[in-house]
Amino acid sequence: MKDTNNLDAYEVGYDIPAKPGMDEADIQTPALVLDLDALERNIKKMGDYARAHGMRHRAHGKMHKSVDVLKLQMDLGGAVGVCCQKVSEAEVFARAGIKEILVSNQVRDPVKIARLAQLPRLSGGEVIVCVDDPANVADLSRAAGAAGTVLGVFVEIDCGAGRCGVTTTPAVVEIAKAVREADHLIYRGIQAYQGAMQHMDSFADRKAKIDAAIVQVQDAVDALTAEGIATDLVSGGGTGSYYFEANSGLYNEVQCGSYAFMDADYGRILDQNGQRIDAGEWENAFFLLTSVMSHAKADKAICDAGLKAQSVDSGLPVIFGRDDVEYIKCSDEHGVIADPAQVLKVGDKLRLVPGHCDPTANVHDWYVGVRNGKVDCVWPISARGKAY
Repeated sequence: MKDTNNLDAYEVGYDIPAKPGMDEADIQTPALVLDLDALERNIKKMGDYARAHGMRHRAHGKMHKSVDVLKLQMDLGGAVGVCCQKVSEAEVFARAGIKEILVSNQVRDPVKIARLAQLPRLSGGEVIVCVDDPANVADLSRAAGAAGTVLGVFVEIDCGAGRCGVTTTPAVVEIAKAVREADHLIYRGIQAYQGAMQHMDSFADRKAKIDAAIVQVQDAVDALTAEGIATDLVSGGGTGSYYFEANSGLYNEVQCGSYAFMDADYGRILDQNGQRIDAGEWENAFFLLTSVMSHAKADKAICDAGLKAQSVDSGLPVIFGRDDVEYIKCSDEHGVIADPAQVLKVGDKLRLVPGHCDPTANVHDWYVGVRNGKVDCVWPISARGKAY
């Protein structure tokens, strides 16, 4: 154990989990750790793919909720801007000067619409919002007029996720026409994200789902063209499907997010060669660092990363790089690790790959960036908790 009287290694009451220059072993747990080398390789790889296929990449900020991570995606990967799911998220990125912001969701509450309409002035760039109801068009138009701004609009198509979005081509055309006739709004294109298939294990099953979506979206684009309505952007695609959209000849913007970090659930899906994508396509760069706090039971170690430190909606975390111990259950403050050979001891630290990166990031305040066993940086999770 480290000497807690040595304040260079540890500070009582310190409100962040680490300081640059510290050893990884001295990070206070539970904490989110980013392997910066793996993160940068993932970001560059996606950027290279998008450029090679003539695609724009608008990185999904709901995954990491971090201005620093987004700027890395823009600087290293050529991301053109950010997708957000909430107005409050978008406000964080707008204040940071991000010029291209897509709220890839519906905004219906009058107060939120008024805040949305202020964003182009705040960011100094373009703000686009998704619409799936003609009634929403008038509300957005009035708010943008009152704010003295212009909002871009994507008509959202439900192409299989079963959430927001219209399901018929006539409905797409109706909304696009309403946007074009409204003041202070610009029709910018189509939102067509097939979220339901992103985590399907089989490559062939995912392809079948996106093939159906492409037919649906192409029909809408053709109908709009016949009405003299040009569709600048067809946006969608995630970590489990971006290669389908990029090769469709229809989509020209992808919205990938989890590729940068990877989590245990995404890691289980298979590429076209039947290989897990966290083994060949992407690297794990996002970890929940945890410490063993008890080994009173001979065959179980208890760690300090429980439900309050992570989301388990997509399954329990996986212990990175170990097959001799297994994270088997958790409660509010504790994680239970099967340790049949009693290889762990109190104070040991383990890297967990969370089941679902997005909601796990949302319960922490900081990312600790690590290179070669040393803390390189500590970044705030800028939009953490922005759920409104």
